[in-house]
Amino acid sequence: MLDEFKTIKKQTSEILFKDRNSKFFGYGYPVNSEDDVKSILEQLKKQHYSAGHFCYAYQLGYLEPNIAFRTNDDGEPNNSAGLPIYGQITSFEVTDILIVIVRYFGGTKLGVGGLINAYKTSAQMVLENSKIITEIVYENFLLFFSYEDMNDVMRVLKDNDINIVKNESGLECKLEISIRLCEVERMKEAFKELYRVKLKLKVI
Repeated sequence: MLDEFKTIKKQTSEILFKDRNSKFFGYGYPVNSEDDVKSILEQLKKQHYSAGHFCYAYQLGYLEPNIAFRTNDDGEPNNSAGLPIYGQITSFEVTDILIVIVRYFGGTKLGVGGLINAYKTSAQMVLENSKIITEIVYENFLLFFSYEDMNDVMRVLKDNDINIVKNESGLECKLEISIRLCEVERMKEAFKELYRVKLKLKVI
C-alpha cells in the first residue's frame, strides 16, 4: 500500500565476508537524514582506522519524487561497490537505511567482478541479518469542536480506531489525532457530516 514501507528499526549486528584474504565488514543502520549518514561514517572510520575502503549506499524516503539515494565506491573501481550495495537495498525493498561495507585489503586483487560479488554478498548478509519491519505512515490533524458535539466526535474516533495524540481542550474542544494516510480522505468525509467540527492538518 502507498502508506507502508519496509525499513530496519535498529543497527544490524556486524557481519564479516572474506575473499582471498580481503575482509569485508558490513553494517546496516536506520537513518532519517544525510546528517545521520555523515555521523555514522565518521564513527566507523574511527573504529576501523586502518581500513582501506568505506563503501556505502543509502536510501531515504519511500514515495517518488521524495526518494533520495546515494552510492559511494570510496576508491574502488567505478560501480564495483556502491551500486552492488544499493542493488540489495532495492532487492529487499527497504528504505531509510544505510549500508556500509568496510574493506581491509588482503594483498590479492579481486578484480571488478570479484569486488562486485564481495560487496553484493556483504550487503545481502547485512540485510539477511537485519530485523526488517513494516512502517505505516500517519498524518496528524487538529480537531476543533464544541462540547455539545463531544459524544458524536468520540463515537467517530472510536468506530474508526483513531488515536488521540493530545487533548488541548479549553473553552473549545481541541484534539490532536493521528490518521493513517490511506484513511485520511475517508475520515475527512466522516467529519464533514458533523458540520460544526473543523479538521485541520497539523503543521509541523
